[in-house]
Amino acid sequence: MNFSFHNQWMGASEKFVSHFFKSKLLIYGNMATKCLFKCLGGEFEQWCVADEQIPDDELQMALDWACGKGGANCSSIQPNQPCFNPNTVKDHASFAFNNYFQSFKHQGGSCFFKGAAIITELDPSHGSCQYEFIP
Repeated sequence: MNFSFHNQWMGASEKFVSHFFKSKLLIYGNMATKCLFKCLGGEFEQWCVADEQIPDDELQMALDWACGKGGANCSSIQPNQPCFNPNTVKDHASFAFNNYFQSFKHQGGSCFFKGAAIITELDPSHGSCQYEFIP
């Protein structure tokens, strides 16, 4: 059974939820009142993006590593490519961090970049710029 509830409130007790939905739920909030859950067959989509609080110079260093020694495919953030705009360090770093994370997460790659990146469940894709997600 595959439920596709996303960001819906459901008045249910913890016993009901655990009995019927088992491990396929990520439960948010206080179960004593209501639970907010997302169910995607047990697999949650996650992307790695630049932390907006990090200064551009630190993001640039992490971006340089990701596109260089890190082995991320950064061709989409080059001029005239789908993810070049917006042409900001934050946006380019987000794309590179996510490409690295998706490419190497199953081989031990992380979304850290010396604290410059964070995990999000919100797809950062925009317009023709598609951020990859690999289950």
